[in-house]
Amino acid sequence: MRFPRALLDPLARLPAADDQGLVAVQLEQADGRIRAIHGLPAGSGGEGLDGGAPLPLALTPLVEPHAHLDKAFSGEAFPNPDGTMAGAMAANGREAAERQAEAVRRRGERALERAWRYGLRAIRSHIDSLGPWAIPSWEVLLELRRHWRSRVELQLVALVPVGHWSTPEGEAFAAWVAARGGLLGGVLGAPFRSTPADRADLLALMRLAERLGCGVDLHVDESAEEHGRGVALVSDLLLRHRMVVPLTCSHASSMALLADRPCRRLAEAMADAAVGVVALPTTNLWLLGKHQRRTPSLRPQAPIRQLQEAGVTVAVGGDNVQDPWFPGGDFDPIALLRFSLAASHLVPWRRLGLSPFSTAAARLLGLDWDGVLREGAPADLLVLGASSWGELLARPPRRRVLRAGHWLEPPPCEEPSPLLAACHG
Repeated sequence: MRFPRALLDPLARLPAADDQGLVAVQLEQADGRIRAIHGLPAGSGGEGLDGGAPLPLALTPLVEPHAHLDKAFSGEAFPNPDGTMAGAMAANGREAAERQAEAVRRRGERALERAWRYGLRAIRSHIDSLGPWAIPSWEVLLELRRHWRSRVELQLVALVPVGHWSTPEGEAFAAWVAARGGLLGGVLGAPFRSTPADRADLLALMRLAERLGCGVDLHVDESAEEHGRGVALVSDLLLRHRMVVPLTCSHASSMALLADRPCRRLAEAMADAAVGVVALPTTNLWLLGKHQRRTPSLRPQAPIRQLQEAGVTVAVGGDNVQDPWFPGGDFDPIALLRFSLAASHLVPWRRLGLSPFSTAAARLLGLDWDGVLREGAPADLLVLGASSWGELLARPPRRRVLRAGHWLEPPPCEEPSPLLAACHG
């Protein structure tokens, strides 16, 4: 197969990557682990071996760093026909008022089953956690986490208004979440108004997380206004109070509307504070800056390239799937990658173009495996019905997924392509 050099052991003696950043390799696996990686002669990639069919492009399974399993697939029953932030909030409220544990179970099972067969190995999901549905939703998703543990790693984040963590009820709930391996989350800024209390509330949350030994993942600056205010506040508090809290800022959309110099200065401060970022282009480009009568000229989404150049760990996530916030998505990492390459000007033949979906996302979630294929690594592969990045972008590829050395059945909508036939052995 043809494999990105960025996802192969940097110490392995292999031929130089081609102009697409790919190396033709043959892999040996035994007992669910990679036993050896052999580089193939130059020119045996695009044309195949002995002039045969081209070798397929392959990746290690990818990572979804930001999802909402509790509300996934609810968009048809609770539509947002205007596609606006206000419409999403209203429809989400209607759905939450009727949310039942069994519905969350069905949504979570459907999401994890599809993610598994599409080639995801880990998901971090935020859970609406203020209301009568909160504990039942958590209990269902904790049960699913146990059930899927050996297939898809599931991380859970409690999503509440940031100020809730300063209340006695919030502190008790935080201890409950931390005891179950969860993270503390919240919303800073849009769709809520920023207030003078944000600084004190955010500091209280950070201190609480530090005391409990858990991470924080915030929805920050999901807006076309107050350019970067939230991520600036987060960075300032971390640096000023010298706290050591694993902290992720999801969205960071309005930061992209800053002029180049202040944007880069803020990115450098975020790097100094060790703030991670999850960019969410599908939902942000769908909701933000929307006008009913014209296409917006400014499209807020996290400034991935500037953040990466400053040294910030940046992942890309799918966020909402077929719910009031975004009507599309399917927990398919290849569909997200194809969309994001164009929307965010990422180039997959460069390490920083691919890392937000793989190694950087794994680092941000603290996964045991970084997603780099080396001897002894899991024999887990995502093999695509495309032989180059151009083919991947040209049309949705079919795929085969190998987990622990065994091929999975394809997703219901896909069958193996002839290009993958050579991988059946």
